[in-house]
Amino acid sequence: MKENVVIIGGGVAGMEAAKQLLTLGYNPVIVERSAQLGGHVAGWHKLFPDMSSAQELVKGLRRDIAEANVFLETRLNSLQRTKSVYTVELNNGVRLTSRAVLIASGFELFDASKKEEYGYGVYDHVITNADLEAWMNGREDNRIPAQPQSIGFVHCVGSRDLKAGNSQCSKVCCTTAIKQAIELKERFPEAEVYCFYMDLRLFGKKYEDFYINAQRDFGVHFIRGRVSEVGETIDGRLQIKAEDTLLGKPLKVQLDLLVLMSGMVCNPIAKQLADKIRLQIDSDGFLKSRDNIAAIGESNQPGIFYAGACTGTKTVPETLAEARAAALSIHTYLMNQ
Repeated sequence: MKENVVIIGGGVAGMEAAKQLLTLGYNPVIVERSAQLGGHVAGWHKLFPDMSSAQELVKGLRRDIAEANVFLETRLNSLQRTKSVYTVELNNGVRLTSRAVLIASGFELFDASKKEEYGYGVYDHVITNADLEAWMNGREDNRIPAQPQSIGFVHCVGSRDLKAGNSQCSKVCCTTAIKQAIELKERFPEAEVYCFYMDLRLFGKKYEDFYINAQRDFGVHFIRGRVSEVGETIDGRLQIKAEDTLLGKPLKVQLDLLVLMSGMVCNPIAKQLADKIRLQIDSDGFLKSRDNIAAIGESNQPGIFYAGACTGTKTVPETLAEARAAALSIHTYLMNQ
């Protein structure tokens, strides 16, 4: 009988790790709280910088783990270790045993309504990056005008913000805003599109080209300055106030649609697990790796491993790479027990 490896989380990290563990001869068991596999990526439209299909990535991973055991709409009740074996009890009454557990619980998006000055949930035409991705995937959303003439993106919503309790950069928001700006320009070529940013952080492969293309080929306007206030005009348009810090002057812009780039925060599920089995939390609020350089996928507890955004903000390629590394680390750990 193949040995179980329990995976908490069925996003792309959990699925990629399960795929690799199947190849290595194990029986991966995925525990996922939602009704489908894929996590946040399942709700996305295209992936930067190549604009490849998020849906195709998720579908491919689902095919690859067809032999894995998957519990959907299932939560963890308890996780206890006796000697070298973990006993995992699920809320559906199932009890699993495993010598290794992979936490791939991912992240949550910052709740944009906490930034009251941006008017999310107050004004009709203010949405988040996640709302826009869902609309691009075909979900109806009457907050998005049929033919918007002016669209704005606000970077760093809930990131690099001490008042929001998160001083860290969410890493992917700048590039996501550029991607979404390009997608909207493709759909609405006549629209003026503005990105209001603090600093553009474009560290990844081809990200700088992505930014240049947005300006040169699509005419996206980039304004360095934080939006200070959002209001609504008599005719239902949005009026935003900001400061262009490069020009050193305040400005007002009227928009038909405002997209808030909500940043990443640690999934509360990860923190609940940390309380159950005494895992460490890092200064950024995410799970703390045993070593942030040489052992990013290992916890402070034997047999507990990490992959993906449970330890910090990650891109999809980083997440997939960590999942592959975690599967190999688990295999090495189990072989040496």
